Amino acid sequence: MTSVLIVAEPNDQIEKLAATLDASGFTCSRVSTDLPPDEPVTDKTPDLILITDDGMSSAALINELRRLQWVPRIVLTRPDTINHLNGRPDVDDFLIEPWDPAELVIRSRRLLGRTGGDPADQISRGALVINTARCEVTIAGHPILLTFKEYELLRFLASSPGRVFTRDSLLNRVWGYDYFGGDRTVDVHVRRLRSKIEPLGHNFIETVRNIGYRFARSD
Repeated sequence: MTSVLIVAEPNDQIEKLAATLDASGFTCSRVSTDLPPDEPVTDKTPDLILITDDGMSSAALINELRRLQWVPRIVLTRPDTINHLNGRPDVDDFLIEPWDPAELVIRSRRLLGRTGGDPADQISRGALVINTARCEVTIAGHPILLTFKEYELLRFLASSPGRVFTRDSLLNRVWGYDYFGGDRTVDVHVRRLRSKIEPLGHNFIETVRNIGYRFARSD
């Protein structure tokens, strides 16, 4: 059963969201935004994180969520703070207040659906190996720690080596058609991916001038 970690102060809206998720086949656990320094967020890795945009107030919580950075997350935001989400690499989707429980279920399923693994559970491109079952990436045996969207972008490009994708098409295929943000988001994520890959002597992602990006062919 799909597990959801809810990071928010309890209130009627949050409880309504949790109840709808539970009734829709998810299993919800909750943690307060004011987490004590010595208390872990969770003893199990969730499949999805649901967090309010003020849910990063605790230093302990920030550290724990950084440890879970590859887990997809949906931010519950307000109309007056939505612009703060633009360009944030830790936001995979969002819901604007008043939060509709039915919409949350749909967005959760869509987001988790885009993380489905390759039938063989592995994509191998030279020194790069992507284990799609465990969402793990290694280069020549060295593990690479990626955020969820960095992983999704790399997995998508590596699935079609040599094929050129425009920034808009990458936004649509990796972030979703209703993503709030410009194509600069793609450039930022490519730059971060390269900063983690190139120190190991590789450059798998090529820039196609005035068009977009492609994963380098190995042949």
